[in-house]
Amino acid sequence: MGNSAEDFIPQKELLQIEQPSFMFPTLQLQHLERPGYTIELYLPDAQEVQDNYFQQKQVQAGVPFPHWTKLWPAALAMADFIHQHPELVQDKVVLELAAGLGLPGFVAARYATTVCCSDYLSEAVDTMTRSAQHLQLSNVTCQLLDWSQLPIGLTADVLLLSDINYDPDQFDQLYQVLQRFLQQDTFILLTTPQRLMAKPFIERLLPFCKQQSETTVFYQQQSMAVSILQMTKQP
Repeated sequence: MGNSAEDFIPQKELLQIEQPSFMFPTLQLQHLERPGYTIELYLPDAQEVQDNYFQQKQVQAGVPFPHWTKLWPAALAMADFIHQHPELVQDKVVLELAAGLGLPGFVAARYATTVCCSDYLSEAVDTMTRSAQHLQLSNVTCQLLDWSQLPIGLTADVLLLSDINYDPDQFDQLYQVLQRFLQQDTFILLTTPQRLMAKPFIERLLPFCKQQSETTVFYQQQSMAVSILQMTKQP
């Protein structure tokens, strides 16, 4: 019998993940006012993140920006969509990959049986853990998972993915991950900004898309169009 998302405990020594060094910034509790609901979660101090990043770039030019430290429009779109359609996660085992700050998973936890919020960076997992504890979400676990090295037997009723299709070099691997869960009859909810370079990847997913919609996210005096894809294994 396979392991479900809520009872899998990853072994860090087996993941062999090369994580870039990152000076952990101060965490700030942020109160979010969204359409129809509110939520609080911890975010790294944006100025500290920027300062640390530029300091590291002086030493290592190719150091990647710590994308997990920002609340992206696609994550907000997914959280809003789950709030509007709680039946999608009601009484389900939910897994969020590349969760970053974990907002969609935390909203899903209000309705789901269990939620696993995961990321491949330990700093992100630690931050999500602190938010989950603050929110007193006893049905949430925060785990270290890399989608390129997922454990055999990992399953979920619902898979959440927000703003993960930004690196074309990862598209083939990501497609294989999606295929794996679709073959397990997992319902996949994916949100993405409308990037031109990601269009071929999204078109590749359309045969599995039972419903696609568009929304505009307003956050911090900015707006962005986001696509929402609901995917299932086709008969």
